[in-house]
Amino acid sequence: MLDIEQMPHIADIPRIQAATRPGDVAFVFKGQNTSFLELEQRANRVANGLKTLGVTPDTRIAYLAGNTAIYYEMMFGAAKVRAVMTAVNTRLAGPEIEFILADARATVLFVGAPFYDLIDSIRDKLPTLTMIVAMDGPYRDWPVYETWRDEQADAAPNLETFDADDVIQLYTSGTTGLPKGVMLTNGNYLDFMRQAAQLEWSSYDAEDAVMNAMPLFHVAGVNVGILSTAQGSKTVVLPEIDPGEILRLIEDQKIAHAFWVPAVILMLTQHPKFAETDFSYLKQVFYGASPIAEDLLKTAMTQMGARFTQLYGLTETVGAATYLPPEAHDPARQKLRSCGVAWPDIDVRCVDENGNDVKPGDVGEIIIKSGIVMKGYWNRPEATAEAIRDGYFYTGDAGYFDEEQYLYIFDRVKDMIVSGGENVYPAEVENAIFGHPDVADVAVIGVPDDKWGEAVKALIVAKPGKNPAAEDIITWARERIAAYKCPKSVDLIDEMPRNPSGKILRKDLREPFWKGHNRRVG
Repeated sequence: MLDIEQMPHIADIPRIQAATRPGDVAFVFKGQNTSFLELEQRANRVANGLKTLGVTPDTRIAYLAGNTAIYYEMMFGAAKVRAVMTAVNTRLAGPEIEFILADARATVLFVGAPFYDLIDSIRDKLPTLTMIVAMDGPYRDWPVYETWRDEQADAAPNLETFDADDVIQLYTSGTTGLPKGVMLTNGNYLDFMRQAAQLEWSSYDAEDAVMNAMPLFHVAGVNVGILSTAQGSKTVVLPEIDPGEILRLIEDQKIAHAFWVPAVILMLTQHPKFAETDFSYLKQVFYGASPIAEDLLKTAMTQMGARFTQLYGLTETVGAATYLPPEAHDPARQKLRSCGVAWPDIDVRCVDENGNDVKPGDVGEIIIKSGIVMKGYWNRPEATAEAIRDGYFYTGDAGYFDEEQYLYIFDRVKDMIVSGGENVYPAEVENAIFGHPDVADVAVIGVPDDKWGEAVKALIVAKPGKNPAAEDIITWARERIAAYKCPKSVDLIDEMPRNPSGKILRKDLREPFWKGHNRRVG
């Protein structure tokens, strides 16, 4: 369990655990174990290797690869030299990846084989990139990761780290369509861990096995490994979501704690081996991104026998804000549509357009104040000033409290769509579709989806005499943006509803699809 009196900076975690339990397993990945001592030594080698490449404090180090335990030795190594780990979403399209690497001004890139050719083709467009390290075997003149790492000294660099140091930068889309780098600091994580130490869902024993199935370019994926390692637990990292492999590892590794989005829980319950899987070691399941259907919850809880906790938070708040505790998952409590109560020292409010608290039951914008609120958006001072006011982060989510201070998400002030745990912004998708030669106007909305919570739908006004097929629109978009952002369906409409100032009336477009739903997001 976390020691609330001795919270370390990110860089200190492997050193402390190597001294406490050197031979214990820190990570498991594809059957290979890494001990805490090996984790510390490898992180030191990464740190020393980065120093030889001229990496200085506040430099961004990029990671473009699938899930692997190696990510954490890179992250801890970067933190030891006060550099900043920037994992890039592997589901993005080439132009989006290029933008993020250029925006971050990354100097070193660790890249997996599926992206070798892409990075090679855009390297000339990334002037700050001085070194590319190949993670999956040789490519051109790039050094191979394990060879490069093991050529470095394993003595600790012993740089003093500070609360204000950025340690992780994750990119989240914006309403303008341009991704923004969220700067998370040592101080943010100190507060995150201090508060997590007071909550049951995040308290692990050293002998526990913790499943890390979320992508490492998401704050939830990063956090699972950090929390687990900080408590001396074993983290079992999955390269990708594979329901059969998840069920196998639950038995094989005696998984005690796991974070899954509801869509993954649904996949597990539908797998042929679900009913015969031994869940006897599973203590806790925590989930987020969307509420869980009551029938699915009952099935999962009955078969798994674990305590379920829902988590609500954002990248800008280190993934923290509220939690729905296990006891509130009793259907008799009628809290299953809630995302819970605030963490111990997080101030969560619902306010009107003037910043005043609204009454219980009334909808307002959710704002959050705590030490977990990001430093800001990288190189986006105006966006930072708009998002953080008087210490409060304005989430763009609309919600309300009940009389017992349980928070409910109602809608999104900024129109964001969450599909299968991925954030999709309409402006980004609309920008991709607008260039289609048959499209005169377009609006993108989220519609209910039983599996993913929400699905992306495009509403198109065609140019005179044109009748574009849905498949053509979707293919056009997929060539320009990540597949998960592309519309799953396309409807043709005669006219786009707009207000007098020309703004699209998304609420009117969404209403027919959400009629009968007491929650206007998935």
